[in-house]
Amino acid sequence: MTGQAPSKTTYKRVLLKISGEALMGDQGFGLHPPTVERIAEEVKTVHDMGVEICMVIGGGNIFRGLQGSAQGMERTTADYMGMLATVMNALAMQSALEGLNIHTRVISAITMNEVAEPYIRRRAVRHLEKKRVCIFGAGTGNPYFTTDTAAALRANEMACEAIFMGKQVDGVYDKDPKKHADAKHYPKISYDDVLQKRLGVMDASAIALARDNDLPIIVFSLDEPGGFKGIMGGEGKYTIVQD
Repeated sequence: MTGQAPSKTTYKRVLLKISGEALMGDQGFGLHPPTVERIAEEVKTVHDMGVEICMVIGGGNIFRGLQGSAQGMERTTADYMGMLATVMNALAMQSALEGLNIHTRVISAITMNEVAEPYIRRRAVRHLEKKRVCIFGAGTGNPYFTTDTAAALRANEMACEAIFMGKQVDGVYDKDPKKHADAKHYPKISYDDVLQKRLGVMDASAIALARDNDLPIIVFSLDEPGGFKGIMGGEGKYTIVQD
């Protein structure tokens, strides 16, 4: 059973959120350039449809603040290191997209003028209006906030019409479908049910921010070739989180 996503003409501006681990490919760490290029090609197919796209990429393939904190590192320092990892991933994605002739801007919440623009909302909106892909790095610029929360925040600030969560599974299930053959797929589920059932779509603060601003979250598999474009056209298997 599939969710009922709007047709491709419905979404004019969206935010794509992917994990840093999505860039690893079959490796256990770091960046896998062919995988980065494959995801860039997915983004290009949707960009070619005229959709304005912004992105948030996690940093877990390089460094994860919570893991560093768990190993005795001071939490704030660990989180800032994680933010720097997201900028590295953003630069890699920018390189791949520009290799496909898509104008791209990396916009960092932490000032680093040599490699990225500072985050200025109106400037970022203007980039989107000019059909440039904007990749938001360094999370919100604050420790204790995840890139999920950054994605919900930026999607609202940019007036995006939906957040697309590129995962390794094709939607939201009641339990891990890779471990349980009888896992139930939800075509549509409410924000409150995601929170109450702890389904792990995004962290709780991100879900709450999306709920409070009526921002739909569409969860789909990024491993499916052509999946991003298919979802935009209302095809394929996915889950829509909204009330």
